[in-house]
Amino acid sequence: MDGMGQGSQYSQAGHDLDRKLSRTEASHAVTGLGWRYVLGDLRTEVLTGSLPLAADVAARAAALPHAQGHLRMDIRQDRVVLMLQTATAGWVTPRDVELAHRISAVAEEFRLTTQAGTGQAGTGQDGTGQEETGQEGRSVQVLEIAIDVLDMATVRPFWQAVLGYVDEPGDDGPPNGLIDPLGQGPALWFQQMDEPRPQRNRIHLDVSVPHDEAHQRIQDTIAAGGTLLSDAEAPAFWVLADPEGNEACICTWQGRDPGSVREGRVPEPEAG
Repeated sequence: MDGMGQGSQYSQAGHDLDRKLSRTEASHAVTGLGWRYVLGDLRTEVLTGSLPLAADVAARAAALPHAQGHLRMDIRQDRVVLMLQTATAGWVTPRDVELAHRISAVAEEFRLTTQAGTGQAGTGQDGTGQEETGQEGRSVQVLEIAIDVLDMATVRPFWQAVLGYVDEPGDDGPPNGLIDPLGQGPALWFQQMDEPRPQRNRIHLDVSVPHDEAHQRIQDTIAAGGTLLSDAEAPAFWVLADPEGNEACICTWQGRDPGSVREGRVPEPEAG
């Protein structure tokens, strides 16, 4: 086996390697590998237990064919976080799916695995194949900041200047968002308002999580004192608030493709 598995079959089935995948296609293509589709990227992490091993895994992944222009990485003291997107398209393509399969195969060569962190508390391997506990973790996620505006054209330049941000690739000016050119800070986007709404805060956080993590994250947030304000747009997003009314949205890729059905109501907590 060449390490490609389904990724090779995907490209050989007549798919254009540069075509934009639907959100559903992207998610289904990699979920079984320990990757998740989150806010336009394929994301995973490899828990290594040490910085040198994380660097080794990252170097092998970076050396894969076609990694340039698709792969981004964040190397930490005990793991490497990997993200895939076709930069020229600003979207996930079959080429990214192929790379996800290749990277998972690279991790296996180190006796490690690619994982999205869903349903676990950060356990991993120490590079010798032994389970290592005590590492704190969470699922792969993406944070955005949303600002309510009445006049986007006048507000947007202020935030671009004060943060040193740039337009998203291929975008220029309202109504598009702003991003950190170094990829370190959260993206910023602007929500057009027809009139002031003084009863609510003007800035809120959007936390995009793996689709299979959303309900647990919502339940945990409610248990921590939060209130579910709206699930009308679920499973695309749920609106929650802290005890003083400050809002945050938990978001997934689901319910956003054309023809999608939004039916992601939050289940009632189990008794006990």
